Amino acid sequence: MLIRTDPFRELDRLTQQLLGTTARPAAMPMDAYESDGSFPIRLDLPGIAPESIDLNLEQNVLTVKAERSAPEIEDREMVVAERPCGVFSRQVFLGETLAADRIEADYDAGVLTIRIPIAEQAKPRKIEITNSGGASDLRREAAALPDV
Repeated sequence: MLIRTDPFRELDRLTQQLLGTTARPAAMPMDAYESDGSFPIRLDLPGIAPESIDLNLEQNVLTVKAERSAPEIEDREMVVAERPCGVFSRQVFLGETLAADRIEADYDAGVLTIRIPIAEQAKPRKIEITNSGGASDLRREAAALPDV
């Protein structure tokens, strides 16, 4: 299972509430869910070149870094600048039940999809119940006893 933790998110929300500022959208919005024995994670990275995306795994912490360069605007006056530029980073803490050694990633149409398989030992499995013959042995023993 994925563990989502961001110790500064609540602090940011509280600060924005106190100062009356509006929340800025996340630079790297993420969806994560369980599907067919794995956890796909999808991160929106529009306008980012695939070669500027860096994925690292260290001690069950998956770090995604990406860079969007600022547009080169010389001899022009910027009227609106809402698209964030620079280096963005996001960390995802992976639980012990995931197979971190088999992570796959794909980038298409501005969406980075990371697929983390669930470890085989963590997958639910059906346990077969065997009949040791205990009840039928008791019936056989009872039938063999002499009538009193």
